[in-house]
Amino acid sequence: MAELIKLFEENPNPRQVEKIGDVLRKGGLIIYPTDTVYGLGCDITNSRALQRIARIKGVKLEKANWSFVCADLSNLSDFVRQIDTSTFKILKRSLPGPYTFILPGNNNLPKDFKKKKTVGIRVPDNEIVRALVRELGHPIVSTSIYDEDDILEYTTDPELIYEKWGELVDVVIDGGYGGNIASTVVDLSSGYPEIVREGKGDLDIF
Repeated sequence: MAELIKLFEENPNPRQVEKIGDVLRKGGLIIYPTDTVYGLGCDITNSRALQRIARIKGVKLEKANWSFVCADLSNLSDFVRQIDTSTFKILKRSLPGPYTFILPGNNNLPKDFKKKKTVGIRVPDNEIVRALVRELGHPIVSTSIYDEDDILEYTTDPELIYEKWGELVDVVIDGGYGGNIASTVVDLSSGYPEIVREGKGDLDIF
């Protein structure tokens, strides 16, 4: 059964952050809060962990469209081809925030993502997950945890998330109640913004 760890967004406990970082480094799966819905994630460089998430989600890893959670925009050049000034201005203006941006990937993508022409990038406005990324030293893969409930698409209560997912993952982080609106997905791979999925966040900035 997963460990349930309580963290406060204003000041995530460094010792607990380090502990969760070790779980990620060893190929563990975590459920964590973001500025939108709770996410399921792992170290993007760990093939075994990625395969576990693919099995849970019922998808083939090579066909999965998961995004990378970064701590800030400094990680971008690691995985994204050089972007123009107008694209960078959009990113700068809207991140951290509830957006997933699709950008052209480069040759440095981890081996499980090598065939991808584009990559989804997230910089959530949530200090817990950003602290975890900084601790790990590179992005965490992110995919939303859905609920079968017809009315509520996403479970927002960490206790209920733990009950449902505790057997499947290694750590569930209780960062308080989550949201139930997913991120807005914006495709910037062609140089101008195209809204792929309308979710949380102001669309007027595009």
